[in-house]
Amino acid sequence: MPVDLELLQQQWGAPQLGAPLGVNAAEPLQAISTDSRSLAPGSLFVPLVGERFDGHCFLAEAIGAGCRAVIAQADRLPAGALAVLAAQATAAGCTIWLVDDTLLAYQQLAALWRQQLAVPLVAVTGSAGKTSTRELIKAALGPLGAVLASSGNENNDVGVPLTLLKATPEHCAVVLEMGMRGLGEIERLSRCATPDVAVITNIGTAHIGRLGSREAIATAKCEIVAGLAPAGVVVIPAGDPLLDAALARVWSGRVRRVALAGDPGEAAADLVGQLNGAASSITVAGVSLPLPLEGRHQARNLMLALAVAAELGLASERWQPLAVDLPGGRSRRLTIGGVTVLDETYNASPEAVLAALDLLASQGSGRRYAVLGTMLELGERSVALHQAVVERAVALGLDGLVLVVDGAEAEAMAAAAASLPRLAVVNGPEQAAEPLADWLTPGDVVLLKASRGVALERLLPLLQRLDQTGPGQFSFTS
Repeated sequence: MPVDLELLQQQWGAPQLGAPLGVNAAEPLQAISTDSRSLAPGSLFVPLVGERFDGHCFLAEAIGAGCRAVIAQADRLPAGALAVLAAQATAAGCTIWLVDDTLLAYQQLAALWRQQLAVPLVAVTGSAGKTSTRELIKAALGPLGAVLASSGNENNDVGVPLTLLKATPEHCAVVLEMGMRGLGEIERLSRCATPDVAVITNIGTAHIGRLGSREAIATAKCEIVAGLAPAGVVVIPAGDPLLDAALARVWSGRVRRVALAGDPGEAAADLVGQLNGAASSITVAGVSLPLPLEGRHQARNLMLALAVAAELGLASERWQPLAVDLPGGRSRRLTIGGVTVLDETYNASPEAVLAALDLLASQGSGRRYAVLGTMLELGERSVALHQAVVERAVALGLDGLVLVVDGAEAEAMAAAAASLPRLAVVNGPEQAAEPLADWLTPGDVVLLKASRGVALERLLPLLQRLDQTGPGQFSFTS
């Protein structure tokens, strides 16, 4: 992502310290990095400030590595250190800009690079399903050429510009995931990325403890249109009046809605998909495709992806079966000792847990169990929402639950699950293995679902030992 020094001077004014731009001003910087360990000569170093680190500690190292320019916050450098740094930069021919906020400067760099890219950009947010939808969109756009998408958890103030700065003119599209923990965050990311297509997967209760209501969550998610191109389009699921109302307050441009046949919003949808047979395939616009990810909720996410593909010029006759490889702990199916394990350990919101329980209930003829852990950041609604997911599990006729929960949430969940044939409440992921060892037999299915902070993936290595001894013949240890 070559960036012109003169362009940076237009953004921040003349550099305050170090060498002047001089005759090399028109020579672009070949790399921008926030990691002092990966600096190449001729690059630009941006020192970010985190809870446990401060990149300003490595400014001298960056200049010594041959950086042509660095950015710094004066308030992070004592006067004596600033003078020494300026002398070092002058001697090395390095330019230093002083800015109020290096994170904001990093986002401005990404925005400048985005303005130079004639590449369509898709931004994705929502209470649940962001990563799955991001990967489905990436796969759906594959026939157009190389697609760059966010990876891992690069969906925040640092990750979005990081991904943007990786984009090149050779990419046919960029797909950015945008997360948030409060109001204003998605707006910043949208203005940085200026998307052509904005996707909102759903409005749920994730982070309701921080924002207070679904209405506030809808407002925060609709911030994704802040930087949306005037000729752009928003792609959403049909049938959510709350989302429709929140979006109408901030966006008067095009909206494309999708639904599955039988959904409440089917009549209002522009694109409708029909699940076939045992819901292993879907027919959309006359094209039948296998479902790359299991579950009705994932079929809706696929509909969003296909709508995006159509918006970017991929006609339905060019749609192809999608291969999607999600990060660990998401839509992962394992077979251990004859038992099917649905690994959804990465994270959990109430809506995501309900969708996973529905998927579990649709599995095979064996007994069906779930290990459910705490769902975090639900505030004063936490107890009621935890109780609601167990009520769904009971209504679906599950054969047993292991709850990795404590406090009032555990009491409410246990009370709601009293009619189940099997129930255990344990203190941690490792302890969940003990009741499962007694319950599971070949042909059974078990779902693992909890918020990231529970670290429910720690249960998986213990379940792997079922391969060695057989269900009911091994006493797991923590």
